[in-house]
Amino acid sequence: MIEFELNGRAVSTDADASMPLLWWLRDIHGLTGTKYGCGIGACGACTVHIDGEPGRACLSSLGSLEGRKVITIEGLAHGAVAGTPAATALHVVQRAWMDHDVAQCGYCQAGQIMSAAALLSANPRPDEAAIDAAMAGNLCRCGTYPRIRAALRAVAAGEA
Repeated sequence: MIEFELNGRAVSTDADASMPLLWWLRDIHGLTGTKYGCGIGACGACTVHIDGEPGRACLSSLGSLEGRKVITIEGLAHGAVAGTPAATALHVVQRAWMDHDVAQCGYCQAGQIMSAAALLSANPRPDEAAIDAAMAGNLCRCGTYPRIRAALRAVAAGEA
């Protein structure tokens, strides 16, 4: 039995320890916000937080998560409660994404948001170089990079 914390709740699974977290999240646990992009950790679509650090769910085996804390895009918003207006529960990065109309197709956005939130948690006032370094592993086929950077700059400046 593998036990870890997922989005603030204790979970346990008897799934194969070598199964990638991505498949367990999507196919077994029903959390589909974390996306499959490349399967080799290169695109960032499957980014989650593992013990507060961005990690690739496609490369993280269930067995490696024993005793750890995992946050997915579904768990990023704090205080989300059924019946509560979603906008009041959104993470500051999610609000900034909306304010700056970042998403186009939206496929990469969960991973982008998770990387951005990890950056801002570690460095609340990142400069352009820090933003570039933190976001370099997240690809956006629609090319919304200028809006992503604008949203991050707004959060860093306290404007979001």
